[in-house]
Amino acid sequence: MLTRKLGNSGLEVSALGLGCMGLTFGYGPATNEKEAIALIQKAVGLGVTFFDTAEAYSQGANEELLGKALQPYQGKVVIATKFGFKNGDSHQGLDSTPQRIRAVAERSLTLLKVDAIDLFYQHRVDPNVPMEEVAGTVKDLIKEGKVKHFGLSEAGGQSIRKAHAVVPVAALQSEYSLWWREPEKEILPLLEELGIGFVPFSPLGKGFLTGAINENTQFDKTDFRNVVPRFSEENRKANQKLVDLLNDVARQKGATNAQVALAWLLAQRPWIVPIPGTTKVHRLEENVGAVNLHLTPAEINEIDAAFAAIPVQGDRYPAHLQNRVGK
Repeated sequence: MLTRKLGNSGLEVSALGLGCMGLTFGYGPATNEKEAIALIQKAVGLGVTFFDTAEAYSQGANEELLGKALQPYQGKVVIATKFGFKNGDSHQGLDSTPQRIRAVAERSLTLLKVDAIDLFYQHRVDPNVPMEEVAGTVKDLIKEGKVKHFGLSEAGGQSIRKAHAVVPVAALQSEYSLWWREPEKEILPLLEELGIGFVPFSPLGKGFLTGAINENTQFDKTDFRNVVPRFSEENRKANQKLVDLLNDVARQKGATNAQVALAWLLAQRPWIVPIPGTTKVHRLEENVGAVNLHLTPAEINEIDAAFAAIPVQGDRYPAHLQNRVGK
Protein backbone atom coordinates (compact mmCIF):
# COMPACT_ATOMS: atom_id res chain seq x y z
CA MET A 1 0.00 0.00 0.00
CA LEU A 2 1.30 3.43 -0.93
CA THR A 3 1.20 6.19 1.68
CA ARG A 4 0.44 9.90 1.47
CA LYS A 5 0.94 12.91 3.71
CA LEU A 6 -2.06 15.08 4.55
CA GLY A 7 -0.77 18.49 3.53
CA ASN A 8 2.00 20.01 5.65
CA SER A 9 0.82 18.32 8.85
CA GLY A 10 3.29 15.47 8.61
CA LEU A 11 0.40 13.04 9.19
CA GLU A 12 1.19 10.05 6.97
CA VAL A 13 -1.55 7.56 6.12
CA SER A 14 -2.33 4.89 3.54
CA ALA A 15 -3.28 6.36 0.15
CA LEU A 16 -6.76 4.97 0.67
CA GLY A 17 -8.55 4.96 4.02
CA LEU A 18 -11.67 3.18 5.23
CA GLY A 19 -14.84 5.09 6.02
CA CYS A 20 -16.50 3.12 8.81
CA MET A 21 -19.83 4.95 9.17
CA GLY A 22 -21.84 2.43 7.18
CA LEU A 23 -20.87 -0.42 9.48
CA THR A 24 -23.31 0.86 12.11
CA PHE A 25 -25.11 3.89 10.71
CA GLY A 26 -26.70 5.55 7.70
CA TYR A 27 -27.02 2.73 5.21
CA GLY A 28 -29.46 0.31 6.78
CA PRO A 29 -29.06 -2.15 9.68
CA ALA A 30 -25.71 -2.36 11.48
CA THR A 31 -23.28 -5.03 10.33
CA ASN A 32 -22.84 -7.97 12.70
CA GLU A 33 -20.06 -6.93 15.11
CA LYS A 34 -17.90 -9.99 14.49
CA GLU A 35 -18.10 -9.46 10.72
CA ALA A 36 -17.43 -5.73 11.08
CA ILE A 37 -14.33 -6.35 13.20
CA ALA A 38 -13.12 -8.93 10.68
CA LEU A 39 -13.58 -6.41 7.85
CA ILE A 40 -11.67 -3.67 9.68
CA GLN A 41 -8.83 -6.04 10.51
CA LYS A 42 -8.80 -7.30 6.92
CA ALA A 43 -8.29 -3.68 5.84
CA VAL A 44 -5.24 -3.47 8.12
CA GLY A 45 -3.96 -6.66 6.51
CA LEU A 46 -4.33 -5.04 3.09
CA GLY A 47 -2.22 -2.07 4.20
CA VAL A 48 -4.95 0.41 5.17
CA THR A 49 -3.76 2.55 8.09
CA PHE A 50 -6.41 5.32 8.07
CA PHE A 51 -9.85 4.76 9.63
CA ASP A 52 -12.69 7.25 9.85
CA THR A 53 -15.44 7.37 12.47
CA ALA A 54 -17.47 9.94 14.46
CA GLU A 55 -19.41 10.33 17.66
CA ALA A 56 -22.56 10.90 15.59
CA TYR A 57 -22.29 7.49 13.91
CA SER A 58 -24.59 5.60 16.28
CA GLN A 59 -23.74 7.92 19.20
CA GLY A 60 -20.43 6.27 19.99
CA ALA A 61 -21.15 2.69 18.92
CA ASN A 62 -19.06 3.13 15.77
CA GLU A 63 -16.10 4.43 17.78
CA GLU A 64 -16.47 1.55 20.22
CA LEU A 65 -16.39 -0.90 17.29
CA LEU A 66 -13.15 0.63 15.99
CA GLY A 67 -11.68 0.58 19.48
CA LYS A 68 -12.23 -3.18 19.68
CA ALA A 69 -11.08 -3.91 16.13
CA LEU A 70 -7.97 -1.74 16.12
CA GLN A 71 -6.66 -2.18 19.65
CA PRO A 72 -4.11 -4.82 18.50
CA TYR A 73 -2.68 -2.29 16.01
CA GLN A 74 -2.18 0.69 18.30
CA GLY A 75 0.61 2.91 17.06
CA LYS A 76 0.36 1.41 13.57
CA VAL A 77 -2.92 2.99 12.46
CA VAL A 78 -4.46 6.47 12.38
CA ILE A 79 -8.02 6.91 13.62
CA ALA A 80 -10.01 10.04 12.82
CA THR A 81 -13.16 10.90 14.75
CA LYS A 82 -15.46 13.94 14.97
CA PHE A 83 -17.37 16.19 17.34
CA GLY A 84 -20.06 18.76 16.69
CA PHE A 85 -23.60 17.54 17.42
CA LYS A 86 -25.79 17.82 20.50
CA ASN A 87 -25.55 14.60 22.47
CA GLY A 88 -23.78 13.02 19.51
CA ASP A 89 -27.05 12.97 17.56
CA SER A 90 -27.12 14.74 14.18
CA HIS A 91 -30.92 15.05 14.43
CA GLN A 92 -30.61 17.25 17.53
CA GLY A 93 -28.62 19.99 15.85
CA LEU A 94 -25.13 21.42 16.20
CA ASP A 95 -23.06 21.89 19.34
CA SER A 96 -19.39 22.85 19.19
CA THR A 97 -19.20 24.62 22.51
CA PRO A 98 -15.84 24.15 24.26
CA GLN A 99 -17.38 22.02 27.02
CA ARG A 100 -19.03 19.77 24.44
CA ILE A 101 -15.79 19.38 22.46
CA ARG A 102 -13.95 18.37 25.63
CA ALA A 103 -16.68 15.92 26.65
CA VAL A 104 -16.57 14.26 23.22
CA ALA A 105 -12.78 14.06 23.30
CA GLU A 106 -12.77 12.31 26.69
CA ARG A 107 -15.43 9.82 25.62
CA SER A 108 -13.75 9.16 22.26
CA LEU A 109 -10.44 8.42 23.98
CA THR A 110 -12.20 5.81 26.11
CA LEU A 111 -14.24 4.24 23.29
CA LEU A 112 -11.33 4.14 20.84
CA LYS A 113 -9.02 2.78 23.56
CA VAL A 114 -6.28 5.27 22.66
CA ASP A 115 -4.11 7.74 24.59
CA ALA A 116 -4.58 10.48 21.98
CA ILE A 117 -6.98 11.11 19.09
CA ASP A 118 -4.94 11.13 15.88
CA LEU A 119 -7.26 13.46 13.95
CA PHE A 120 -10.18 15.30 15.57
CA TYR A 121 -12.59 16.89 13.09
CA GLN A 122 -15.35 19.40 13.67
CA HIS A 123 -18.17 17.48 11.97
CA ARG A 124 -20.03 20.59 10.79
CA VAL A 125 -19.34 24.29 11.35
CA ASP A 126 -21.47 25.60 14.23
CA PRO A 127 -22.65 29.18 13.43
CA ASN A 128 -23.33 29.76 17.14
CA VAL A 129 -19.72 29.21 18.24
CA PRO A 130 -16.91 31.36 16.77
CA MET A 131 -14.44 29.25 14.81
CA GLU A 132 -11.60 30.83 16.79
CA GLU A 133 -13.15 29.38 19.96
CA VAL A 134 -13.54 25.91 18.41
CA ALA A 135 -9.98 25.87 17.06
CA GLY A 136 -8.67 27.28 20.34
CA THR A 137 -10.29 24.48 22.31
CA VAL A 138 -8.75 21.84 20.07
CA LYS A 139 -5.42 23.66 20.27
CA ASP A 140 -5.60 23.28 24.06
CA LEU A 141 -6.42 19.57 23.69
CA ILE A 142 -3.36 19.20 21.46
CA LYS A 143 -1.20 20.93 24.10
CA GLU A 144 -2.60 18.52 26.70
CA GLY A 145 -1.63 15.54 24.54
CA LYS A 146 -5.21 14.35 24.05
CA VAL A 147 -5.40 15.22 20.34
CA LYS A 148 -2.65 15.13 17.70
CA HIS A 149 -4.21 16.92 14.72
CA PHE A 150 -7.24 19.14 14.01
CA GLY A 151 -9.53 18.77 11.03
CA LEU A 152 -12.72 20.26 9.59
CA SER A 153 -15.57 18.57 7.72
CA GLU A 154 -17.65 20.25 5.00
CA ALA A 155 -16.36 23.69 6.03
CA GLY A 156 -16.27 26.70 3.71
CA GLY A 157 -13.23 28.79 2.83
CA GLN A 158 -13.76 31.50 5.46
CA SER A 159 -14.04 28.96 8.30
CA ILE A 160 -10.98 27.08 7.07
CA ARG A 161 -8.89 30.28 7.09
CA LYS A 162 -10.12 31.29 10.56
CA ALA A 163 -9.36 27.89 12.05
CA HIS A 164 -5.96 27.59 10.38
CA ALA A 165 -4.93 30.97 11.79
CA VAL A 166 -5.42 29.58 15.32
CA VAL A 167 -4.03 26.07 14.94
CA PRO A 168 -2.84 24.25 11.79
CA VAL A 169 -5.67 22.36 10.10
CA ALA A 170 -4.27 19.00 9.01
CA ALA A 171 -7.18 17.94 6.81
CA LEU A 172 -10.54 18.92 5.41
CA GLN A 173 -13.04 16.13 4.92
CA SER A 174 -15.78 16.82 2.38
CA GLU A 175 -17.65 15.04 -0.35
CA TYR A 176 -15.75 14.84 -3.63
CA SER A 177 -16.10 12.43 -6.53
CA LEU A 178 -16.69 12.26 -10.24
CA TRP A 179 -20.30 13.23 -9.61
CA TRP A 180 -19.68 15.98 -7.02
CA ARG A 181 -16.88 18.29 -8.14
CA GLU A 182 -17.81 21.48 -6.33
CA PRO A 183 -14.56 21.46 -4.22
CA GLU A 184 -12.53 22.10 -7.37
CA LYS A 185 -13.80 25.69 -7.63
CA GLU A 186 -12.54 27.22 -4.38
CA ILE A 187 -11.69 24.57 -1.82
CA LEU A 188 -8.87 22.65 -3.54
CA PRO A 189 -6.91 25.82 -4.44
CA LEU A 190 -7.33 27.05 -0.84
CA LEU A 191 -6.10 23.77 0.64
CA GLU A 192 -3.11 23.86 -1.71
CA GLU A 193 -2.32 27.41 -0.60
CA LEU A 194 -2.52 26.57 3.11
CA GLY A 195 -0.93 23.11 2.96
CA ILE A 196 -4.02 21.23 4.17
CA GLY A 197 -4.77 17.64 3.18
CA PHE A 198 -8.10 16.60 1.63
CA VAL A 199 -10.08 13.53 2.64
CA PRO A 200 -12.98 12.91 0.22
CA PHE A 201 -15.91 10.98 1.66
CA SER A 202 -18.48 9.31 -0.60
CA PRO A 203 -15.77 8.99 -3.30
CA LEU A 204 -17.99 6.43 -5.05
CA GLY A 205 -21.08 8.63 -5.00
CA LYS A 206 -22.64 6.80 -2.01
CA GLY A 207 -22.32 3.60 -4.03
CA PHE A 208 -23.91 4.85 -7.22
CA LEU A 209 -20.72 5.02 -9.29
CA THR A 210 -19.98 1.33 -8.65
CA GLY A 211 -22.84 0.33 -10.94
CA ALA A 212 -24.47 -1.75 -8.19
CA ILE A 213 -27.41 0.69 -7.89
CA ASN A 214 -30.01 1.45 -10.55
CA GLU A 215 -33.50 2.97 -10.81
CA ASN A 216 -35.06 -0.25 -9.48
CA THR A 217 -32.91 -0.54 -6.34
CA GLN A 218 -34.92 -0.59 -3.11
CA PHE A 219 -33.10 0.84 -0.10
CA ASP A 220 -33.72 -0.25 3.48
CA LYS A 221 -36.16 2.08 5.26
CA THR A 222 -33.37 3.35 7.52
CA ASP A 223 -31.04 4.10 4.58
CA PHE A 224 -30.03 7.77 4.38
CA ARG A 225 -30.22 7.68 0.58
CA ASN A 226 -34.03 7.58 0.75
CA VAL A 227 -34.04 11.32 1.51
CA VAL A 228 -31.25 12.33 -0.90
CA PRO A 229 -32.75 14.01 -4.01
CA ARG A 230 -30.00 12.61 -6.22
CA PHE A 231 -31.20 9.12 -5.31
CA SER A 232 -34.83 9.55 -6.32
CA GLU A 233 -35.90 6.88 -8.82
CA GLU A 234 -36.18 9.48 -11.57
CA ASN A 235 -32.71 10.93 -10.92
CA ARG A 236 -31.10 7.50 -10.63
CA LYS A 237 -32.47 6.72 -14.06
CA ALA A 238 -31.15 9.99 -15.51
CA ASN A 239 -27.73 9.60 -13.83
CA GLN A 240 -27.26 6.08 -15.17
CA LYS A 241 -25.47 7.68 -18.15
CA LEU A 242 -22.57 8.49 -15.81
CA VAL A 243 -22.28 4.87 -14.72
CA ASP A 244 -22.41 3.66 -18.33
CA LEU A 245 -19.56 6.01 -19.17
CA LEU A 246 -17.53 4.74 -16.23
CA ASN A 247 -18.25 1.18 -17.35
CA ASP A 248 -16.67 1.91 -20.72
CA VAL A 249 -13.51 3.34 -19.18
CA ALA A 250 -13.26 0.46 -16.69
CA ARG A 251 -13.53 -2.13 -19.47
CA GLN A 252 -10.74 -0.44 -21.41
CA LYS A 253 -8.51 -0.45 -18.32
CA GLY A 254 -9.34 -4.00 -17.22
CA ALA A 255 -10.60 -2.56 -13.95
CA THR A 256 -13.90 -1.95 -12.16
CA ASN A 257 -15.99 1.21 -11.99
CA ALA A 258 -15.00 1.76 -8.36
CA GLN A 259 -11.30 1.40 -9.13
CA VAL A 260 -11.47 3.96 -11.94
CA ALA A 261 -13.45 6.43 -9.80
CA LEU A 262 -10.94 6.12 -6.94
CA ALA A 263 -7.89 6.23 -9.23
CA TRP A 264 -9.28 9.42 -10.76
CA LEU A 265 -9.50 10.99 -7.29
CA LEU A 266 -5.99 9.88 -6.34
CA ALA A 267 -4.67 11.46 -9.54
CA GLN A 268 -6.11 14.91 -8.71
CA ARG A 269 -3.59 15.86 -5.98
CA PRO A 270 -0.85 13.97 -4.08
CA TRP A 271 -2.39 15.04 -0.74
CA ILE A 272 -5.85 13.60 -1.40
CA VAL A 273 -6.81 10.47 0.56
CA PRO A 274 -10.27 9.06 -0.26
CA ILE A 275 -12.13 7.04 2.39
CA PRO A 276 -14.57 4.70 0.63
CA GLY A 277 -16.77 2.74 3.00
CA THR A 278 -18.05 -0.80 2.58
CA THR A 279 -19.48 -3.69 4.56
CA LYS A 280 -18.20 -6.35 2.16
CA VAL A 281 -14.69 -7.83 2.08
CA HIS A 282 -14.68 -8.30 -1.71
CA ARG A 283 -15.55 -4.61 -2.17
CA LEU A 284 -12.78 -3.65 0.26
CA GLU A 285 -10.27 -5.67 -1.77
CA GLU A 286 -11.59 -4.12 -4.98
CA ASN A 287 -11.27 -0.58 -3.61
CA VAL A 288 -7.71 -1.15 -2.36
CA GLY A 289 -6.80 -2.32 -5.87
CA ALA A 290 -7.42 1.23 -7.12
CA VAL A 291 -4.13 2.36 -5.55
CA ASN A 292 -2.25 0.45 -8.25
CA LEU A 293 -4.39 1.65 -11.16
CA HIS A 294 -2.64 4.39 -13.12
CA LEU A 295 -4.63 6.79 -15.28
CA THR A 296 -2.61 8.79 -17.79
CA PRO A 297 -3.17 12.56 -18.10
CA ALA A 298 -4.82 11.87 -21.47
CA GLU A 299 -7.21 9.36 -19.90
CA ILE A 300 -8.07 11.78 -17.10
CA ASN A 301 -8.79 14.53 -19.62
CA GLU A 302 -10.98 12.11 -21.57
CA ILE A 303 -12.94 11.17 -18.43
CA ASP A 304 -13.31 14.83 -17.43
CA ALA A 305 -14.58 15.86 -20.85
CA ALA A 306 -17.06 12.99 -21.04
CA PHE A 307 -18.44 13.60 -17.53
CA ALA A 308 -18.67 17.36 -18.14
CA ALA A 309 -21.04 16.65 -21.02
CA ILE A 310 -23.51 14.85 -18.71
CA PRO A 311 -25.15 17.09 -16.09
CA VAL A 312 -25.81 15.28 -12.82
CA GLN A 313 -29.47 15.31 -11.79
CA GLY A 314 -30.56 15.98 -8.21
CA ASP A 315 -29.09 17.74 -5.17
CA ARG A 316 -26.63 15.83 -2.98
CA TYR A 317 -28.50 16.72 0.24
CA PRO A 318 -32.08 17.56 1.18
CA ALA A 319 -32.47 21.28 1.97
CA HIS A 320 -32.29 20.99 5.79
CA LEU A 321 -28.91 19.22 5.57
CA GLN A 322 -27.59 21.41 2.76
CA ASN A 323 -27.80 24.33 5.20
CA ARG A 324 -25.05 22.74 7.31
CA VAL A 325 -22.35 22.56 4.64
CA GLY A 326 -19.94 25.06 3.17
CA LYS A 327 -20.19 27.45 6.14
